[in-house]
Amino acid sequence: MAVDARRAPRTALLLGTALSTAVAVALLVLWPGGTSAARVPGIQGPDALTTWALPVARTVANAAAVAVIGALLLVTVLLPGGRRLDGTKLRYMTWAAVAAAAWAAASAALLVFTLSDLFARPVAQVLAPDVLADFVLTDAQGRSYALMTGAGAILATVCPGIGTVRWARAALLLAVAGLLPPAFTGHSAGAGNHDAAVTSLALHLVGVAVWVGGLALLLVAAVRRDAGLDTAVRRFSALAFWAFVAVAASGVVNAVVRLPSAADVFSSRYGVLVLLKTVALLILGALGRWHRQRVLPTVGDDGTRRPFVKLAAGELLLMAAAMGLATALSRTPPPGTQTSSLSPAEELLGFPMPPPLGDFPWTPLFTQWHFDPLFAFGTAAAALAYLTGVRKLRARGDRWPLGRTIAWLAGLAVTVLATMSGLAVYGKVMFSVHMGQHMILAMTVPILLVLGAPATLALRTLPTAEKGGTAGPRELLLALLRSRYVKVISHPVVASVLFIASAFAVYYTSLFESLMRSHLGHTVMLVHFLAVGLLFFWVIIGVDPGPRRLPYLGRLFVLILTMPFHSWFSISVMSSTDIIGEGWWADVGRTWGASLADDQYNGGAIAWATGDIPVLITTIILAAQWVRSDAREARRVDRRIERGDVNDPLAAYNAYLASLHARDRKTSRELRTEDS
Repeated sequence: MAVDARRAPRTALLLGTALSTAVAVALLVLWPGGTSAARVPGIQGPDALTTWALPVARTVANAAAVAVIGALLLVTVLLPGGRRLDGTKLRYMTWAAVAAAAWAAASAALLVFTLSDLFARPVAQVLAPDVLADFVLTDAQGRSYALMTGAGAILATVCPGIGTVRWARAALLLAVAGLLPPAFTGHSAGAGNHDAAVTSLALHLVGVAVWVGGLALLLVAAVRRDAGLDTAVRRFSALAFWAFVAVAASGVVNAVVRLPSAADVFSSRYGVLVLLKTVALLILGALGRWHRQRVLPTVGDDGTRRPFVKLAAGELLLMAAAMGLATALSRTPPPGTQTSSLSPAEELLGFPMPPPLGDFPWTPLFTQWHFDPLFAFGTAAAALAYLTGVRKLRARGDRWPLGRTIAWLAGLAVTVLATMSGLAVYGKVMFSVHMGQHMILAMTVPILLVLGAPATLALRTLPTAEKGGTAGPRELLLALLRSRYVKVISHPVVASVLFIASAFAVYYTSLFESLMRSHLGHTVMLVHFLAVGLLFFWVIIGVDPGPRRLPYLGRLFVLILTMPFHSWFSISVMSSTDIIGEGWWADVGRTWGASLADDQYNGGAIAWATGDIPVLITTIILAAQWVRSDAREARRVDRRIERGDVNDPLAAYNAYLASLHARDRKTSRELRTEDS
């Protein structure tokens, strides 16, 4: 305890210096131009307390959220150990609880100061419960800060009582989820291409939290001389690389979306701040490379930690300065914000109304593209991870079927086509195109992806965790495949019901219109269609292991039984006189092309027509798998018979028949001898 008491001031000084740096940079950058966004002439600004306290509260909230995620990463991913938390990890759970309490308090303060800033009223006048409740219930920013406050309060309450890695992972997921709501408000949500801005900012926040939080808590562990630092640092090195890639890529997308031209980088205040953040990112990338090449080999429980502490402390201070710049950036309007005006369609869609689709061959479907960071980065990461696994298998002399690789890459390519081509653009203004997008994601992409057998590849290439150590990615994947949850949802009846009933639930309730009105909701809808399709076709033709595998005749029966319900859904859409999502289509205001009723009829026809082709392809694949499985079984039986292995049921049965035949022949000979 005496040793801990001597180290406590060091860690407090270290983290306090980093937080002070972030706050000082934010206020220093905001000082020349004021700490608030540009105001409408004639409207009074907020009072001095709000002016200066708002950026401070935002910086503290961001820093506390990063500290929570860093502490939970240290417990669940970085430090070695078993399923139950030891004394060191329990101490960091307490750290997470303290940081979460600070996060909740700063988020609550941020909510109050934001309300004061938006309505230009003193803080005392907005503290009334009815005013705060109205802000939370009716304003997107109010809801986002309320969600952050709730996440911090829950984590501050439950973290001290968590004693297993499993529940610590759940707390980590909650912390990441609590970090994301502000990404869907503010400058990103108001940008012209708000789809790309919102998604890229969410990715940016997660990358920063993992990178900065992980480094900060590793530095604390190094100062406190906790055991397992060498393992934690090496694990963090790989994690930090991917976090750096995510931060850099999402930052580029955000800059492109918010800056009208390259000249604005140097001619606007917003562009200069982006440039400063870019310089800080490049320096941090160079320091990270130096870490991996020169410092990591010297880190060990028995070796010196001084070089790591010095370099990591410098990195942390630079990261704190970058977080201060980010706070200033959030208070600085992008160039052109005050002068540009978006049409109602552009505000809803995130891009201008596309040109008329015209007659066949509908070339705009292949020429109108809209970048979506989630699907772009997601498919790129999935392709890179898959090819890395294939390369690893071949490097050690193992074989991986080329057809599986082709199927996986083709599935990802079709995903890009469905989510970023004209299908995605026109899918927001025409129900028929949206239904085509739905059918591709739910019935074409899943067939290709499940034939790629990604789980099998992962199980063969991911490293196995040490006995008694923290479960790694391979162990987590195995636990998921064997879990009760997967066992339930992969039941043929459940998978079929989810596949069909979800379409009725989305389109025949108000859910469709609600999901279309936000980028997050629209993305969730597309991901859901893809997920239920993957689940259904995994049950039917999946190669990857699962809790249960139906015989091929049973799979064919499930397929034949399910598809008529799909046809029923399609026919019901064609014959419906109620316009699905009528409010959304009316607000978008498409003035060309088919009427809403005719377009809905076309959408039902597309769903009906496109459902038959995947079913035919699936039937052919299932028959081929069936024949191939029987051939493999026959070869296996032949080999076991040749070895004389009577443990095989078929071989034992053949041996039994042979013994009966031999006994009959012996009895026959004996009877003939007696007769003679």
